[in-house]
Amino acid sequence: MDLLAQARLKGVQSEFIDALGKLRVTAPEALKSILDALPEKRVYRFVSGPVVVRALGHPRTELAAIGAPPLQWKLLGNGNVIATGETREPVIAWPAALPLGYHRLTLTDAEGVTEEVPMIVAPERCFGGDFDRGWLLAVQLYSVRSDRNWGIGDFTDLAGLVRLAKQLGADGVGLNPLHVLFDDRPADCSPYSPNSRLFLNPLYIDVEAIPEFSAELVPNAAVTAARLREGDRVPYTAMANLKWLGLRGAFERFVTSASDARRKEFDAFRAARAPLLSRFACFEVLRHRFAVPWWEWPSEWQRPDEAKCAELRKGPDKREVEFVEFVQWTADSQLHTAKELAGQLGMRVGLYLDVAVGVQSNGFDAWNEQTAISRQLAVGAPPDVLNTIGQDWGLAGFNAGGLEAQSFVPFADMLAASMRHAGAIRLDHVLGLKRLYLVPRGFKPDNGAYVEMPFEALLAVVTRESAAHRCIVIGEDLGTVPEGFRETMQDFGIWSYLVMMFERDDAGHFRNVDHYRPNALVTLNTHDLSTYAGWRSFGDLKMKRSLGLDPGENDQARWDALGRLDEILRQNGIRANDLYSVLAFLSRTPSRLLAVSLEDLLGVVDQPNIPGTIDEHPNWRQRLPVALDKIASKVDLAALKAATRERSLPGGN
Repeated sequence: MDLLAQARLKGVQSEFIDALGKLRVTAPEALKSILDALPEKRVYRFVSGPVVVRALGHPRTELAAIGAPPLQWKLLGNGNVIATGETREPVIAWPAALPLGYHRLTLTDAEGVTEEVPMIVAPERCFGGDFDRGWLLAVQLYSVRSDRNWGIGDFTDLAGLVRLAKQLGADGVGLNPLHVLFDDRPADCSPYSPNSRLFLNPLYIDVEAIPEFSAELVPNAAVTAARLREGDRVPYTAMANLKWLGLRGAFERFVTSASDARRKEFDAFRAARAPLLSRFACFEVLRHRFAVPWWEWPSEWQRPDEAKCAELRKGPDKREVEFVEFVQWTADSQLHTAKELAGQLGMRVGLYLDVAVGVQSNGFDAWNEQTAISRQLAVGAPPDVLNTIGQDWGLAGFNAGGLEAQSFVPFADMLAASMRHAGAIRLDHVLGLKRLYLVPRGFKPDNGAYVEMPFEALLAVVTRESAAHRCIVIGEDLGTVPEGFRETMQDFGIWSYLVMMFERDDAGHFRNVDHYRPNALVTLNTHDLSTYAGWRSFGDLKMKRSLGLDPGENDQARWDALGRLDEILRQNGIRANDLYSVLAFLSRTPSRLLAVSLEDLLGVVDQPNIPGTIDEHPNWRQRLPVALDKIASKVDLAALKAATRERSLPGGN
């Protein structure tokens, strides 16, 4: 079979028009690498693909072929028969009250031809929240200063942020991704390049809040922590060294002297998160033992094996495995405390968490899901106006064939891990639910190809997990969006992500409030864009030019944009153009959530991240200029509350 025929079977689009209007054709050698990295994608006889049943509005499934009638069907879930039936027509009418979840559907015709198909039964729509309009305080957690943390914002600081947000009238706190990174590479601190999206970053743990911790476990911890709190940047390596000493000490004391109640809580957590937690713990122990990527490990460890992991847990490394589990339990408990506090304060969202688009290929998720995640392929973007050679984000993503083979459970597990403590999540690059631009390792990003994803099935998984966790889902739908994508997304109850800086017409005029969709989160900017102070002062343009980057805008264009901002504000009766004036404009939009960045409220000029840089700019390292307990005094509370009064949470002081 030639390459193009293989590409069609695997849903690979090797020819497409890019954002520059240029026809792109993937080179044969690059296309072959992509095809070799993707598992086989099932071609079904009786159905066109995975079956989705939306419990309320879609009780029937059209069949692609009937075979020799009658067609017998059987629905299996967790090894049990859920329902059976037969049909003589090219349609199955499902019985009422099918259980929500991830099932396997077996279809057999009169000649004995049988096929098994993944089937998802989901609610009609995602959880939509139980409020009209609100707003969130958006924060990079690592950037928070306090007089007690160990050099990085932590989960106790997060509880303080929740209280601050309540004081300001917000409905919750929005955070950078909290995914676990690599503990032996603390300087690789991008929260969007995780080891795993299933577990939490231990560096956000407040070590002193662990019941078993006491000061004598880490001599000079207070002095060292005070030194680590100095300066404008997070000292990741030194901070991590201190935290791991504290975590080790707390764990050793837990092992020898924890109360029965604490041990029972730990064991309950391990049981609830099994088998993924035990596998992750084994992976971390093995990763440190072998110190090379997992595909270079001894052959018996190159794939997860439950029997081998059980041996590891009972052998000399038993304590190390338990330590990883203890750390994750501690992180989960402290994050849960912040979530519970938000609920006690009556916040209608609580925590709004970000979900990265992929994982590092040498991390746990890629090892654990080698069929569903292709480590040889990186998610990226084709050439466009700002990135004329395309983008390679260096992250491995899910693939269609592997997910279908496992009834989409790996994708569901990933969502559930983020939703367990969140009232809302943001799916980074939600366009990847329909198609991913994949770049094979060793090739430049302009030699990738689009790969189709099972869009409806993935949306159904999102819907099911959203309803189960009562969690709003916001899809980051920026960029070139396929026709009909947003409409389908909204039909499943996933909200859009609207950035005011991008919401302009072809002439550059800012769009008015009635342009913004209700089921959406609206924000002035993002972590990858200039802060408001930086934008008004041209600081972002100066910074990018100093780094040798094309800012994509000259000074005259910025002056024009500033004038057009004044224009749209005046059209709405807003005469000033400070931050609070812009927030007043955004507050009037029908979009149900507004995110306000703490950097903007504090007048920070430098943005958290400049895409296209690594060490040239202190990405993901910058601290806020003000300590947590002083922030309220540095914010114009009266102006903020006036700007957000139409959507503020009652009871703010």
